[in-house]
Amino acid sequence: MSGTAADKLADDLARAIIEGVFPPGARLDEQQLAQRYAVSRTPVREALRQLATTGLIEVRPRRGAIVTQVTPAQLEELFVAMAELEATCARLAALSMAPTERRRLQDLHESMGEMAAANDVAGFTDANQALHTLIYAGAHNVVLADWAAATRRRLSPFRRAQFRVEGRLPKSHSEHDAVVRAILQADAHAAHAAMLHHVTRVERSFEELCAESAASASA
Repeated sequence: MSGTAADKLADDLARAIIEGVFPPGARLDEQQLAQRYAVSRTPVREALRQLATTGLIEVRPRRGAIVTQVTPAQLEELFVAMAELEATCARLAALSMAPTERRRLQDLHESMGEMAAANDVAGFTDANQALHTLIYAGAHNVVLADWAAATRRRLSPFRRAQFRVEGRLPKSHSEHDAVVRAILQADAHAAHAAMLHHVTRVERSFEELCAESAASASA
């Protein structure tokens, strides 16, 4: 239960940081956060630990958790690295996935179509991570899969934020369709290109969300 509470709190805090509620340099006090979000300090502590792995906050001696400054240039570099890693995983998965792995990927992708149609953001978000994880594993390269997973963790708050953009779920599912189809057809070149396009669209969706938030704040 505390793990679930911590995961939700980490998402809430990430959203607040991205939207500027907690600006760069702000100190995140455990007790104040517990009171603000009506939880105990245990999930707060775990949520902060999760956010520290993404780079959104840093834990400093005697100062506790501090919101870091993530510049647009740093984000762009992370998204470029993520796109290249995931595209390579998709290319290798098209070549290396076992038949059972391909069926599992196809089944999950098809179930996500129903989630997108129902606008099930929470379900689609969780399934989205599972789908990408299947592709990492399907590359059958442990080092590459570890790098992709680690980079994804750093970008997790920004990738999850994309689903707050109106109409993003069906678009994401359509992008996945091109990736999954290429992998199932063992078309390594198409899988690589489709995944590059997908992660680029993720970045652009996040940028659109930031622009919308900035416009609302200045209105």
